[in-house]
Amino acid sequence: MPSAIVAAAMRLFAAQGVDATSVQAVADAVGVTKQAVLHHYPSKEHLRKAVLDGILAHWNETLPRLLLATAASEDRFDAVFGELHGFFAKDPDRARVVLREVLDRPAEMREILRGPVRPWLEAVAGYVRSGQSAGKHHTDVDPEAYVLHIMQLGIAAAACASVTQAPLSDDAATRYDKEFSRIARASLFLHSPSTSAPRSRGSSTPRR
Repeated sequence: MPSAIVAAAMRLFAAQGVDATSVQAVADAVGVTKQAVLHHYPSKEHLRKAVLDGILAHWNETLPRLLLATAASEDRFDAVFGELHGFFAKDPDRARVVLREVLDRPAEMREILRGPVRPWLEAVAGYVRSGQSAGKHHTDVDPEAYVLHIMQLGIAAAACASVTQAPLSDDAATRYDKEFSRIARASLFLHSPSTSAPRSRGSSTPRR
C-alpha cells in the first residue's frame, strides 16, 4: 500500500500542487481511508517528502551504476542522457512535481540541489571534464552549469511535452525528443555524430 499511496500523491501533487491536495484526496485516489494513509505517512509533509525522496533515490541508485558501466565518452552520454530523458518522459508527473516544487518552495529546493543532488552533479560534471581533457568536449563548456541546464531542459521538456509538441505535425514526439538530444550533444561534443531520438518513452533501459 505505501507505494500506491506515494504514486497517487505524486499524481495529485503534479496536477494541482501540494498545497491544494488534501490527505483525504490521496486516500480517495487510492481507495482507502484517510486513517490508512496517515498510518503510513503521519502528515501531508511526510507524503511530500516520500514523493521527492523516491525521485532522488532513483538517481542516487542509478547514476553511479551508469557511470561505472560505461567507459567511452559517447557511451556515457547516451546512458546518462537516455536515463534522464526516459525517467521523466516515461512519467511526466515526476517532472511536474519537480517544477512545482521549484516554484512553490524555492528555498527548500535550493537545499536539495546543494545537498542530495550535489554528489551526482559532480559525478556527471567529472565525466564532462574527462571528455574535455580527451579533446572530445568543448573546452568552453562549464561542466556543472551544463549538467544543470540539461537537467532543467529535460525536466521542463517532459513536464510540458503534451502541450509544447502541439505545433509539430507528423511524428511530433520523435521530432521533439530528437531535437533535445541534438541540442545536448552539439553543445558538448566537438564533433557530434548524427543523432537519433532517445529510446521510446515507455523504456527505462539506457541505449548501448
